[in-house]
Amino acid sequence: MSTEGKLGGRSSAQAPSNLWLDALRHLMEKRSAVVGSILLGFLVAVAILAPVLATHNPTEILDGVKRNTPPCIHLLGCPREQPQHLFGIDGNSRDFFSRVLYGARFSLVIGFVSVGFAIIFGTLLGAVSGYLGGWLDNTIMRIMDVLLAFPYLLLAIAIVAVLGPGLMNALLAISIVSIPGYARIARASVLAVKEMDYVTADRALGVSPVRILFRRILPNAMTPLIVQGTLGIGTAIVEAAALSFLGLGAQPPTPEWGIMLGEERNNIFNAPHLLFIPGFAITLTVLGFNLLGDGLRDALDPRLNR
Repeated sequence: MSTEGKLGGRSSAQAPSNLWLDALRHLMEKRSAVVGSILLGFLVAVAILAPVLATHNPTEILDGVKRNTPPCIHLLGCPREQPQHLFGIDGNSRDFFSRVLYGARFSLVIGFVSVGFAIIFGTLLGAVSGYLGGWLDNTIMRIMDVLLAFPYLLLAIAIVAVLGPGLMNALLAISIVSIPGYARIARASVLAVKEMDYVTADRALGVSPVRILFRRILPNAMTPLIVQGTLGIGTAIVEAAALSFLGLGAQPPTPEWGIMLGEERNNIFNAPHLLFIPGFAITLTVLGFNLLGDGLRDALDPRLNR
């Protein structure tokens, strides 16, 4: 046997590479994804360590402290006799640094929970619709079309107006308005995968439709949902902040970035840092998820990794 034949035989005998390990390797080769991962890792660490890093209770009103006080950092020349407040004092005499740290917790939880809820229900609806087809497919998709006809934020405001202001109702509203997008993506993926040869073989062998859908089709249709979910977390955080800014989401004294912007919007000229800091935090979070989502899209697309 020739050398080429031996090499070819050895190559074919090697174990197939793991799809997710390959995707992780390609992901780490994307500079944007690495930057996004670092940003999100930092934000997650801040959210987890908020009780340790915070210098005050985020909802505590400090006695004898002037409102809208600028940041006081001793290492940067602030007099030692003054109490140190890294981000200053807000309009309600609360330590702004502690509130921003705890705000990372609320924003990340809102993003992950609302998108997780939307992906679960949207995927189920889209998968059943795409696999069964017929009148059920038409009914589900027409309902999704009606929901998609409304702007996301406007529909979320309408839902919260009916349910009542509050963080949980805002989270539910964001989840509901996000479902149609994931249902559409899941349906398209299922329609493509269910025509594959291995699905046809399972049908010929008499495998139950439920097993085919959940064990064969859905695992191979998750890639676009993962990418869209990563991008959707940033959108959910912005929508939650917008609802809180309007007074429909988190309620005082909850330390959430959107409500911080709403409470301090009248101080844009005399204390602009009170708006810049939470606004920058929202921007940084959304940027991190967008960069990671773009990297995932490239890493999970085999056509881009040949």
